[in-house]
Amino acid sequence: MEIGALIAAVAVGLIVGVLSGLLGIGGGTMMVPVFRLGFGLEAIQATATSLFTIIPTSLSGCVTHVRNKTCIVPIGVAAGLGGALTSPVGVWLASMSPAWLIMLAAALIIGYSAFNMLRKAFKKPKAAPAQAAGMRPELSTPAAKGEVAAHGAQAAEMAPVAAHAESSAFAVERKHLFIGVAIGLTAGLASGYVGVGGGFIMVPMFLSLLSLPMKKTSGTSLIAVTILAIPGVIEQAMLGHIDFVAGIAMAVGSIPGAVLGAQLMKRVPERALRIFFGVFLLIMAVVLVVNELAVA
Repeated sequence: MEIGALIAAVAVGLIVGVLSGLLGIGGGTMMVPVFRLGFGLEAIQATATSLFTIIPTSLSGCVTHVRNKTCIVPIGVAAGLGGALTSPVGVWLASMSPAWLIMLAAALIIGYSAFNMLRKAFKKPKAAPAQAAGMRPELSTPAAKGEVAAHGAQAAEMAPVAAHAESSAFAVERKHLFIGVAIGLTAGLASGYVGVGGGFIMVPMFLSLLSLPMKKTSGTSLIAVTILAIPGVIEQAMLGHIDFVAGIAMAVGSIPGAVLGAQLMKRVPERALRIFFGVFLLIMAVVLVVNELAVA
């Protein structure tokens, strides 16, 4: 690989890492198209090299999330162990599939995740009953209005604290762990097949099936991604599908990028994060299809 290509890989890796740490994805949704079109790798090589690069990228991001307490470790581990069981199956299926089918599967899965994320982001919040009914007649006197205003000001001051407590609190039960394993089984199969970490599947499922706080889904997903990618990478390495030079060059940029992305997580509003994640996934689904048509 030429020096210019290596530098480009590091630069792309930095962007991939930031998105990985911020969105809770391994970064494969960006790396597969880059490896496939930018570096001219075969489809199976692109997915294998992406899966290889995902491990150091996700690991650096999840370490930062653990330190910042923006993840739920038991659920992440449960999903990761479930995914570790099925990711080798995905690799085996990919090794027997034509290139166009692998890329089509990746685009469909990513596009479906994007649709769900954007649907939730733009869903209008339900109005509170008290607000919908308006002020009661007995609260219409000047004294009552002053009392209501005082309580309103106090509530406004406490709102950020309450919102933070609500987003931070999540009691892990046994059923959550079982659901986490089931989510991981699904994500692991997709991870091994299309060479992605599976975070684009797990983040929406963590939100819909477990009702995890959005601020903690990214870190939880990265823990699972780090674990479930390992068996698939070992299998891909044994099959000789990994381009280690390209993968390491990408990881040089993605590792510090993931740390930065995990730090940014604390400053990004939840709704904006949902919209950004959904748009990002939708773009990547289109890019995968366009790239495959261009290569073909």
